[in-house]
Formats: sequence, C-alpha cells, structure tokens
Amino acid sequence: MALFNFEGKNIYYSELGSGVPLVLLHGNTASSKMFSGIAERYAEVFRVISIDFLGHGRSDRLDRLPPDLWFYEAQQTIAFLREAQLGRVNLIGSSGGALVAINVALEAPDLVNRVIADSFEGEEPLRSFIQNIVEERELSKRDPGARSFYLSMHGSDWEQVVDNDTRAIVEHEKEIGLFFHKDLGSLKPEILMTGSKKDEFVCAISPDYFEQSYGKMMSKIGHGDIFLFESGGHPAMLSNQEDFYRLSVDFFERKSPQ
Repeated sequence: MALFNFEGKNIYYSELGSGVPLVLLHGNTASSKMFSGIAERYAEVFRVISIDFLGHGRSDRLDRLPPDLWFYEAQQTIAFLREAQLGRVNLIGSSGGALVAINVALEAPDLVNRVIADSFEGEEPLRSFIQNIVEERELSKRDPGARSFYLSMHGSDWEQVVDNDTRAIVEHEKEIGLFFHKDLGSLKPEILMTGSKKDEFVCAISPDYFEQSYGKMMSKIGHGDIFLFESGGHPAMLSNQEDFYRLSVDFFERKSPQ
C-alpha cells in the first residue's frame, strides 16, 4: 500500500505502467477507484498515478473538510508531485478533480505538462446545485445505486465522507465562491476542457452550458481546446470512455505550439 504523508496525514496512491507520468484526480464523494477501468488502459501508454485525497478512499480521514476544498486538494497534489520528483506530469481531473487539476496548473506550472479538465461547472459554483445539495445528498444516501457507489469508493464509513463533502461545498459557496485563487490568464500549461452535452448536472440548466462556461474560461486563459461529446452522462471521461481515451492520448502526445 503506497502512502504519502501530508501535514501528518497519510494519502494513498497507486501506480500502474511506465513512461511519462499521468496523474488522475477524482471528483467529490469519489476516490481513485472511479478510474480503476480506464487507469489500466492508460497504463499501456503512461505511468499512471491515482491519488485518494485526504478524507476519501483509502486515505486518512479528516473531522471536517475545509471550505476551500479543491485548492486544499491541489496543495496535496503539488506536495506529492514535488516529493516524488516526477518532473512535468500530465493531469486528468474529472468533475471536482478538474477544479483540482486547474488549481495545480495555476499554482505549480513547473510541475505540469498538459491538463485535461473534464465535466466541471466553470469558475464558480452552480447555484442551483448548491441550493438543493443537502436534500439531494440525503436522498442519494437512501438510493441503492448511490449507496453502492459510495461504499465501493470509501468503505463502511462512506456516510461520513459524503456528509463532510456536502458541508464543505455549502461552506465554500457561502465563504469563498470562486474555485481558483489565481487569474486564469496566468495558466501556462496547455489545457483541454471536456464534457458531455447530456451531462445530467448541467443539461437541465442550459443545453449549451459547457459551451458558455468553458468558452468564458478559455477567453481568459487565451489558449486551449474544448471538446464536448454528443452523448454520455457525468462524467464524460467514463461515460464516453473509449472515445475519451483516444482523445486524451492524442492531446497528451501532440507537439506543443512553438
């Protein structure tokens, strides 16, 4: 069992394959287990590293997750990358993990080659999601499918993990409101933003939600690409796994613009 110490707590991570490092960053209420299938596929090409953020999966638990959750998880990732001395890595963050990946690229561009940010809200929380999250999370805890997912991600204390995540999301919207500490115009690594036009979290709000939110971010960043799948749910990287795999490998192996 591979562990990395961060602020006195143990973070679990796993490695597969060899070659250029590819780090996979999981979303809220999930763990690195969400990548179990696609990680094996990536390991045919890359050295794949999957991390369980503190309070999730096989990592140590926290009594409370901080409101600035995605920045805190980025700090964990940066500390791991510096200690592991991996050089410049490729990152894929999905859902909440996409926010982490962008924060890593903003805060430590010397550690990052390219970034894929998949299936995320944009620069700030989705108000309609926050307004209903407490009720929806309580309903999910009684849903057999959701309960099975949470149990598979975290084990027997999954309910504590979910409740901590819900509390952090609500507190973040009240106290902070933005996902990134630095101006998006300072982002240096090449970035690809992906999503599904049928994503259940955003399609009810607007059929072109990703076009609008990603487009706004890209205008600030000044470089990068957007790719939206016509079908599939949340997250796109798993609901469109084979197409996403081909797209991502092409992106990571593409020569950087001169």
